[in-house]
Amino acid sequence: MFPVFSDGFFSVDPTHGFLPIAEPLAQLPESFTSLQKLIDQMPIVKDNGSPGLLAVEGAFEKAVMNLPNYVDLVKSEQDPFVLAALFRAYGFVTSAYTLAPSHHSFLKTGKYGKAHGALPSNVAQPFAAVAEKLEVYPWIDYHYAYSLGNYQKIDKSKGFEWTNLAMAAKFSGMDDERGFIMLHVDINQYSPDMIGAVHGILAAIDDQESLTKPIDLLAIAMNKMNDRRKLMWEASRWKHYNDFRVFIMGVKGNDDLFPNGLLYEGVWDEPKAYRGQTGAQDNIIPTADIVSGVIHYYPQNQLTSYLMDLRQYRPMCIQNFFKELANQMSQKPLAKRLIAADNQLGMQALMSVYEEIYLFRNGHWQFVQKYIMQNTAYPKATGGTPITSWIPNQIKAVLSAMRDLSSAMRTTPNFSMEQWQEEYDRKVKLLNKQLEIVAVEAFDPEAVFKLNLELGYQDF
Repeated sequence: MFPVFSDGFFSVDPTHGFLPIAEPLAQLPESFTSLQKLIDQMPIVKDNGSPGLLAVEGAFEKAVMNLPNYVDLVKSEQDPFVLAALFRAYGFVTSAYTLAPSHHSFLKTGKYGKAHGALPSNVAQPFAAVAEKLEVYPWIDYHYAYSLGNYQKIDKSKGFEWTNLAMAAKFSGMDDERGFIMLHVDINQYSPDMIGAVHGILAAIDDQESLTKPIDLLAIAMNKMNDRRKLMWEASRWKHYNDFRVFIMGVKGNDDLFPNGLLYEGVWDEPKAYRGQTGAQDNIIPTADIVSGVIHYYPQNQLTSYLMDLRQYRPMCIQNFFKELANQMSQKPLAKRLIAADNQLGMQALMSVYEEIYLFRNGHWQFVQKYIMQNTAYPKATGGTPITSWIPNQIKAVLSAMRDLSSAMRTTPNFSMEQWQEEYDRKVKLLNKQLEIVAVEAFDPEAVFKLNLELGYQDF
């Protein structure tokens, strides 16, 4: 039986998937009132519609200097939900404080300016303390801080649709930020089905029905996730991404913003550099890659090294889940099991999983083309990775997995190899043509995006 991995806030199992085991705290306990007040006053647009501290150059930094140092209270805290909320609060304060100059520079010049290179001790010390308790890096992350640990249901009787989710903490305070990050929570509402399917694959014997059924369930879960993912175009307008994007940039890989790293005053004598918050810290595609075997097709290059580096920017329970999953799947590789049994139905189901991985990644690549490449000439993603080659690197991996699996497949009443080959060739052509365009220094981002429509893979 596959083990459950939990830290008291997350529990990776078929009931909770990758979402917290209960709704995150909306507010900090009263003992942290000043910190909560700072979070409430921080957004560019506050909940009541008036300008917040980040709307006025220098105002937020000044307010931070008056924040009490809660390091002793943080060190004594044991409740995992309070610790997650504290990490969220200090993650937001840290990013807002350090990157406020970059934001205001962008408003004036259209270019990100240099960030503050030192974090004052009244923030640095408690942030480092709560990060140590959670065993994560002291920088805003996807799990505890910006996304999965940051949602609040507007109507508690309804589900995880992004329109029913609000953010407990925010930078811009505008609807486009809410839609952008809460849609990630929305997508993860199907992660329990994904984990259930993974458990089923691991438990199945190698007869056709037993093994095919959980692979089918994995493909169905991912199809639902892809349907929700496509709503990004509606949830968050791409022209407004820069209203909040700079605040989730990291130190590592962004030397133009942090030329000397970031000094955590009163904690370490030497500056540190951590990667920024990014959707690449989500767990859906890494899980699918490990289970399906796509991970074995990752190119051996620097881009893959970036990907594996980001595995460390997750809660330890998620990291341990990945390690154990990879260990068990390496003992019983899924494609090998299917091919050895000549399980054509199972191979078709696995090809459907590959298709959903491709659509997820190619859709994400289209987000990059519109939300980033057409909004700014800055060449780095929030995680500090190069924007024009990062996702194509992983698209190549799933295309290679598809190609190898297809060599063992035959046309059946429910599957046409000829039709599959035509669609595969279009996928390869699309990526190759896009990479030809971005290889030129002064390329047209719109030309990259238009190819999706021309070759039949536009995301909406």
